Amino acid sequence: MKQHFAHVTTWVFDLDNTLYPPRYRLFDQIEVRMTAWVMRALNIGKAEANRLRQHYWDTYGTTLAGLMREHNIDPTPYLTDVHDIDFSVLPRDPVLAGHLRALAGRKIVYTNACAPYAEKVLAARGLGGIFDKVYGVEHAGFRPKPERAAFESIFAQDGLDPTRAAMFEDDARNLAAPHQMGMACVYISPKPLKARHIHHHHEDLTAFLGQLVA
Repeated sequence: MKQHFAHVTTWVFDLDNTLYPPRYRLFDQIEVRMTAWVMRALNIGKAEANRLRQHYWDTYGTTLAGLMREHNIDPTPYLTDVHDIDFSVLPRDPVLAGHLRALAGRKIVYTNACAPYAEKVLAARGLGGIFDKVYGVEHAGFRPKPERAAFESIFAQDGLDPTRAAMFEDDARNLAAPHQMGMACVYISPKPLKARHIHHHHEDLTAFLGQLVA
């Protein structure tokens, strides 16, 4: 498998459910806060807020994108509130940290969350200081993945060459644009999925990287 990544000089990682396994259910906390925020902002009940939260995620890529487009919501207070969660549920992963350090080339995080939240997740996982840059949705002008324009904005800022980069994601739809741009695409999820825009699939990032750096 190493030969499939021999050309890679930049490694791009999603954050939630990628740099930590979904079994820690960190995003469950965020979803609760999202629903509460939508209830307050739109003055609606919990059931309708949950429905809208999922609808916007399905339609626009993130709940925030739907709130901005359909309700002109200011993204900054929203991002601050929904990411005010307990990070102690995340264990440190020294093995993953070692594998990441062993990758030759630049390493960046690109998430649909905000960068300050991403830094807290990385610190909780013992991954602080490993990545050359952390990009949040704010760096893409609040355009979310899977929009190609969002990827283009981040990659232009970073100066990376997509044809010499690899993307690791737990959301398969977020790999479509990277595939079109010439990236090596790795789907990290316990859910089985076959698609033309997925080159590799593994349920655990630590185990997958272990094969690359062994």
